[in-house]
Amino acid sequence: MKTILEAINERPLVFDGAMGTMIYGRGVFINTCFDELSIRAPELIRGIHEEYVKAGADVIETNTFGANRIKLSGHGLSAEVESLNRAAVKLAREAAGDSVFVAGAVGPCLGPGQILLPGKSDDIEEAFAEQIGVLIDAGVDFIQLETFSDIGELQLAARIAKERGAVVFASFTVLDNGETAFGNPVEQVVSQLDDDDHIDGVGINCGVGPAQAYDALERALSMTGKPFVVMPNAGNPRQIEGRMLYLTTPEYFATYGQKFIEMGVRGVGGCCGTTPEHIRVAAKTLKSLSGVKAHVRIESYAREDNEVAVIPPKQKSRFASRLLMGKKVSSIELLPPKSWDMSVLLERARTCYLHGIDAINIPDGPRASSRISPMIASIAIREEIGIEPVLHYCCRDRNLIGMQSDLLGGYAAGIANFLIITGDPPKLGDYPDATGVFDIDAIGLTQVASNLNHGRDIGGNPIDPPTGIFIGVGANPLAVELKRERDRFLAKIDAGAEYAITQPVFDPEALFRFMDDVAEYTNPIPIVAGVWPLTSFKNAEFMNNEVPGVEVPDAILERMARCKTKEDGIRTGVEIAQEICEIISDRVAGYQVSAPFGKVDAAIKVLDGFI
Repeated sequence: MKTILEAINERPLVFDGAMGTMIYGRGVFINTCFDELSIRAPELIRGIHEEYVKAGADVIETNTFGANRIKLSGHGLSAEVESLNRAAVKLAREAAGDSVFVAGAVGPCLGPGQILLPGKSDDIEEAFAEQIGVLIDAGVDFIQLETFSDIGELQLAARIAKERGAVVFASFTVLDNGETAFGNPVEQVVSQLDDDDHIDGVGINCGVGPAQAYDALERALSMTGKPFVVMPNAGNPRQIEGRMLYLTTPEYFATYGQKFIEMGVRGVGGCCGTTPEHIRVAAKTLKSLSGVKAHVRIESYAREDNEVAVIPPKQKSRFASRLLMGKKVSSIELLPPKSWDMSVLLERARTCYLHGIDAINIPDGPRASSRISPMIASIAIREEIGIEPVLHYCCRDRNLIGMQSDLLGGYAAGIANFLIITGDPPKLGDYPDATGVFDIDAIGLTQVASNLNHGRDIGGNPIDPPTGIFIGVGANPLAVELKRERDRFLAKIDAGAEYAITQPVFDPEALFRFMDDVAEYTNPIPIVAGVWPLTSFKNAEFMNNEVPGVEVPDAILERMARCKTKEDGIRTGVEIAQEICEIISDRVAGYQVSAPFGKVDAAIKVLDGFI
């Protein structure tokens, strides 16, 4: 089994949820010492661990949050530190088996509002040393320090754990304002922990719900290069008839879990109010993400010692020829229908053809929706209308063998222009119980297509003649984790990408920054800018809030909000799109304009004067 650091750096991990919430939910009074239950009610504790493991947790924490001599003394149990901690590790190990990590949970010795005073730390240091020493000796995989408010106490505990040879994750609590209880800004604390050599991983837990944790992460995540773990409460509690209840659904919790992963967090779990159901939904969602699943490694067989005649890029298609000769290309994105009847799609494609549009972009299950095969739609458009399609092809729905078959079959049917994308996870769409395959991501599939172009299949076996796929990839200039997006884009180019199409651009300066950043590292490929003519303020809000990788500036939202009629909204959306095209015209190789709600006339109007 890998170490926790090897595993968490390889892919994001799912941590368990609250232990205290579960114990209380089983009818145990709050004046009970929950840590003592590892001896007094072992079946209860083991059962809770097993529920989290069954829910899909990669890491479970021992029932030892308060099992230090200072906290135990309040229950008359200060002499039971060793027996309670050993019993807790044993129960967690029994539930974890060979595939789940066990974290030794260590909470603060100080009480709420207390700080670690100079010269007053001896008792606390001894208490940490005793508990942490037992946890390590009993066989935990790492020490999880959590729910600390005083950062001095947190660093003291981290030093003790590291001196005893442990891997140390240090987590602290923030409030709604993004500060600790003592007024330390979250970014300052994360930077301080990043500089501490005793700490291997950083995190925040408790104190806030998912939305507030997201706000804190936006401020602090860039302050550390260490693995970051976030374990928020289920949500902010509300008092109802004297009881504090968490009115947050597992689905809401999982949605934010996905956002955390997309930001660059390496571990997601839950604190107060979270249950195995929260972790089950989160694990199902997160483990369907391409960035979490381990991908099949695709070897490059491409460039030297070719045994076949490779097709030059400019000869692959009319679209490729125009793009690579420096002529501005135009394309309009049309959604495949949800039924078998393609008559409306074909009529819209015909309208585009008659207006001189170069290509029709056909998305592959956008927003994880189920529609007629985009490849069949692309073939019909090519054969019946005569305009070239650009087929979006995602990695979500087919295994590696099926994807190679589709690339070969599509090319044999006359489809040369592919746009290779990883794809939205099924949880985003209409079929949340469907699973994502994600044998490979867009980088891997780009390499597969490049290998086919050079006469080699996924196993390295020769194929002759080779394909002449014109390989496109996606780019997101507004990715939350922009360095990761840049690095992935560069990897796509290295794998064989020949052009790129961006997410809809509403902020030209963000596009320019991305292009300049990429240009510092490589000779960039032609970039076709995605353009979306908004139709209403509601449409603008949806794009801003619900479509991954899209951000609509406040100025555009305000402009759309002033539209009083449907017609005014469409007209203003087209005007904004035209203004964006004008601003970016000198920097991009062309435009891909979406036809929202099938409004082809609006999409064509955007391109007036640019083609």
